[in-house]
Amino acid sequence: MKDPLFRTLAALRCRSEGQDRVGVPLWTRVLLVGTLCLVCRAASPGPPSFVPEFAPVEVETRLFLIGDAGAPDPKGEPVLAALGRELAQAPEKSFVVFLGDNVYPRGLPEPEASDRRDGERRLDAQIDAVLHAGARGFFIPGNHDWDRHGKRGLQRVRIQGAYVTARGGSRVSFLPKDGCPGPALSDEVDPHLRLVALDTHWWLHKGPKPKGPASGCDPATEPGVVESLRAALAGAGTRRVIVLAHHPLVSGGTHGGHFSLRDHLFPLRAVKGWLWLPLPIVGSVYPVLRKTGAFSQDISAPANRHMVESLESAFVGSPPFLWAAGHEHGLQVLAGHGVRWLLVSGAGTPGHTRAPSRIPPTRFASGEAGFMRLDVARNGRVRLSVLGVDPERGLAERFSLELD
Repeated sequence: MKDPLFRTLAALRCRSEGQDRVGVPLWTRVLLVGTLCLVCRAASPGPPSFVPEFAPVEVETRLFLIGDAGAPDPKGEPVLAALGRELAQAPEKSFVVFLGDNVYPRGLPEPEASDRRDGERRLDAQIDAVLHAGARGFFIPGNHDWDRHGKRGLQRVRIQGAYVTARGGSRVSFLPKDGCPGPALSDEVDPHLRLVALDTHWWLHKGPKPKGPASGCDPATEPGVVESLRAALAGAGTRRVIVLAHHPLVSGGTHGGHFSLRDHLFPLRAVKGWLWLPLPIVGSVYPVLRKTGAFSQDISAPANRHMVESLESAFVGSPPFLWAAGHEHGLQVLAGHGVRWLLVSGAGTPGHTRAPSRIPPTRFASGEAGFMRLDVARNGRVRLSVLGVDPERGLAERFSLELD
């Protein structure tokens, strides 16, 4: 019984002679058992989908997507180790995008800060996975990189950008630069792709941020970002456009307003993962607040809705082929919502993940740690591989699909 939920239920069993071991009423035990059944059913991922891999000689580029990897285990991080092994198989073809929240909990501290060395360790673990394999890549910022959306956000995102640039040399960079919103374009990774990097937290940040003519950013206003994104999409020609951001447009996770029965019954786990204290009814208050937009980082929040609606207005006529994001600590493959495909790859740290719900656009959903890989063939075909990492059994493909 490794699952704490099973251990909780076991602790609530009656003695064989009919005595209640912990004084819990019968109706509570029935509720817990029923909840367990429903949770297990809701968590069932359904049958996996797999398609044949491209022959190695056919592959032009391997684009890896990994997010929320900013809390690596100092004793060794299995996800980053697996990523490094994957990159080393074909380093000249491999490119990695780290999708934000690169340093938990509040970004890379100032050089004189007491926790600076630990912040560097967290970032170095990711940079080294790329450099040691001989591959290339770039980082984009997330809300935690902006001081967990705190008042030192702009300062810390600029500190991280400077550190990555210095540490990564010519092979690892940070986009968009200097706390600017983007879009930052790259047509150099693959002849069939245009990568467009956005700093979506720039839209949501309530503290100081570069905005307006004197900011040094171009564009530096919300309408300017939308117009530049529209131009990047319309001007891509035959290239498929992949937009890379921290925040998803839609999600079956908690940021998307989707909570399991387990979340309603054990709400204190949102504070500490080991707090398996059942609070039926009372526990539903927190999920309801999240759904009503009380938390700025949720899709339901007014500022987040405004950002999504504004960016989606740029898609008209030239929608992106794919939107890739992190933010949610799981792996999701979704179809539609203004783009052809939406990938959520925010499972870069084991023990820091949670299973998303399956919603109508969902093609695959998992709470396992891991990352995603896009194999781009010489003829332009694209194969998606979702790779789960088990600390004991290693890496395995959990889902694959040829994206059209």
